[in-house]
Amino acid sequence: MVLTNGKSFWTRHFSADEFGILETDITFLLIFILIFFVSCYFGYLLKGRQLLHTTYKMFMTAAGVEVLSLLFFCIYWGQYACDGVGNGSLKILAKLLFSISFLVFLLMLILLGKGFTVTRGRISHAGSVKLSVYMTLYTITHVVLFIYEAEFFDPAQVLYTYESPAGYGLIALQGLAYVWFCYAVLITLKQFPEKQPFYVPFFAAYTLWFFAVPVTALIANFGIPKWAREKIVNGIQLGIHLYAHAVFLIMTRPSAANKNFPYHVRTSQIGIVEEGAAPGAKFPHHVYGNVTFISDSVPNFTELFSIPHGPPAPAASARKQVEETPALEQRGAVVTTSAELGSSVAPKPGGGAESQPPPYQLHAPQLHTQNGFTEYFSMHTASARPV
Repeated sequence: MVLTNGKSFWTRHFSADEFGILETDITFLLIFILIFFVSCYFGYLLKGRQLLHTTYKMFMTAAGVEVLSLLFFCIYWGQYACDGVGNGSLKILAKLLFSISFLVFLLMLILLGKGFTVTRGRISHAGSVKLSVYMTLYTITHVVLFIYEAEFFDPAQVLYTYESPAGYGLIALQGLAYVWFCYAVLITLKQFPEKQPFYVPFFAAYTLWFFAVPVTALIANFGIPKWAREKIVNGIQLGIHLYAHAVFLIMTRPSAANKNFPYHVRTSQIGIVEEGAAPGAKFPHHVYGNVTFISDSVPNFTELFSIPHGPPAPAASARKQVEETPALEQRGAVVTTSAELGSSVAPKPGGGAESQPPPYQLHAPQLHTQNGFTEYFSMHTASARPV
């Protein structure tokens, strides 16, 4: 005898608390695939600019593992929809990958809070030991939770994952991680206040994320009816993960318009910056900005021309004046112009010595109305022209 809930593929073998889980997982799978490919594209751009740091690689890894987890969940629930049994090994594998994605993302947040790859290139020995102990303890607790669920949970009852001693232990570890995260961010901001454009929204956004996990667990255990618990909690958990990944993807997008971009030291410069420095030494202070990407879209007006000084010119040589062009001042550019130039030919020195051409010749800017762009200085060597 086979008891079913109607003839629809989406409800036939599902109980009331499982209605909608397959559709929800498929929807989030498509969204996370999009996030993963966008993160890979951003990673490609960052690698070209030598800004693909370890923390961003961890984010890409967490997103990729999340995609695999949802893929196995969809396969399991799809098979379950066909035969009403499913493959239990696929479900366990999907849950394991889901936990790995969560742990990698949590470790990335703590490392960023401590300033890793943002204000420092290495973590101190004591900090590395603390992180290793904490993540080991968190991993062991997750394994115990899986074992407890497999051995003591009754399939006939509707039980929540965190409805166990190991689940409450994970909630306590989540609270400890948030305290550590707060302390790390505050210390980093105290030492590098110029990083506030990144760390202030970063701290605010992920404070909500840290609180969402234990609050969801408590609400699921005591506030949601058992007949609707599994499908509601499944949607809330996936929504929390989507929020965390989407926020980080937006805050680290490699765009000149992104004022929150955290990285300013290139991957090829980390070894040079920290050569001879103690473990855990900080990067040099850097005025916060996104000038790294300006040259990719518009001319970089912040770099001024530097002209080498030649031998002292005679008294009859022209005076040079530095002035700011009002039209370009609004765009933050400082232009060096030449004014009151004398004759274009340098005077012949006495004593029969051969005249030497000036090392550089400055051309005054010319405005072309037909295209609307300003022709800026071009420095090139040129020899003196005869009269």
